Amino acid sequence: MFGYVVMLAGILMVFTAYSTHLLSLAVQPRWLVGFTVVLVAVAIAWTGVVIWSFVLVRPPSSDRIGRFLTTALTLALCALIMTPTVYATRLAYLSRDVVNTLFPNATATAPIMAQDPWNGARRVNFLLLGGDAAPNRPGVRTDSMTVASVDTETGATTLFGLPRNLQRVEFAPGPARDQFPYGFTGSGADTPGLLNEIFQYAEDHPEVVPGLERRQRGPALIKQTIGDILGLRVDYYALVDMKGFAEIIDAMGGVKVTIKEPIVYGKYREGLLPAGTRRLSGEEALWYGRSRTNSDDYVRMGRQKCLLNALAKQADPMTVINSFERLAAATKRAISTDLPQDLLPAVIELAQRVKDAKIRSLNFVPPLINTAYPDWSFIRRKVAETLEAGPVTRAGTAAERTPDPETPVNLDATCT
Repeated sequence: MFGYVVMLAGILMVFTAYSTHLLSLAVQPRWLVGFTVVLVAVAIAWTGVVIWSFVLVRPPSSDRIGRFLTTALTLALCALIMTPTVYATRLAYLSRDVVNTLFPNATATAPIMAQDPWNGARRVNFLLLGGDAAPNRPGVRTDSMTVASVDTETGATTLFGLPRNLQRVEFAPGPARDQFPYGFTGSGADTPGLLNEIFQYAEDHPEVVPGLERRQRGPALIKQTIGDILGLRVDYYALVDMKGFAEIIDAMGGVKVTIKEPIVYGKYREGLLPAGTRRLSGEEALWYGRSRTNSDDYVRMGRQKCLLNALAKQADPMTVINSFERLAAATKRAISTDLPQDLLPAVIELAQRVKDAKIRSLNFVPPLINTAYPDWSFIRRKVAETLEAGPVTRAGTAAERTPDPETPVNLDATCT
């Protein structure tokens, strides 16, 4: 019994001190299979030792009270061994299921270097898309588009936000540009030619991205297009369904943000998020990021960056472990991505560095740009200048940097 208590204390210590490394292991299906087999084997062996010990030392049948007590103790010890084993086995199964469902096998992607998962890259760029799909609105509109550019050594991150109503978007040389040589103009009244329509347009028109299957065309074209707009190579994307985003936040127990001014929300303006620092539920966080009442798309973009910032800071490994089952179910329904399985351990380690570093944001919105007639070279120049700037002194402000007074960098400063 004493040995079991010591082992339990050791497990708790490992979970507390090495939770990031445990999460790295939890996203490797082969390790999970081996872990499950070993765990079950140890539990069965230990249970067998307990039962055999009971058989050897049990009181004679004439001592009914003694036999009852030893039997009850044996059953309790077996339950104490098997219950956490069953729970850990279930978590391993759920983790393996999520990884295999969401993330492509690395054999279908570029090889990942064992020593340096980022292949010597100083930065890695993730495209984060918020999809607004609904039964009465077929297709996916990427109303939230943010590139997170992460320093692979320090975790210092800059979020570049693009507005959904960006027009005359230029495509890279290829079939898409051949069809729209003067910028994307859509295909009629239902698609007037905004940036948030490109994902679904590629899905519906295979000729603009030949050689790719459905659910691959949209991600491929939007990654290439946004990368060209910003002058960056977009390495990976993740598309989050808005409703699923709310479920993920609920699974985490909510998200704490500071609301500068009261926000009216709801289809009929039936809700209100008061000003102040508070923990939002999934539904409240969704409206916090989507509401345009008494504001506009650009204010909403700033709030969306605040949510991403808050989630990155608050999604610590223990929170993820404690909410793992709910998070697994919500994640499978809400997220699609091209991040390969073999890169997941490196991403988890990088996410921990992001959590401990500063996150700043640059939104390309008026008056910084004209969304109807964007200056593409200006956007690329501002991205390069921002990434070359010195470290930030606090979230949302740049230090050791002198912006061009004629074209000030719009670093979002609404998050705390």
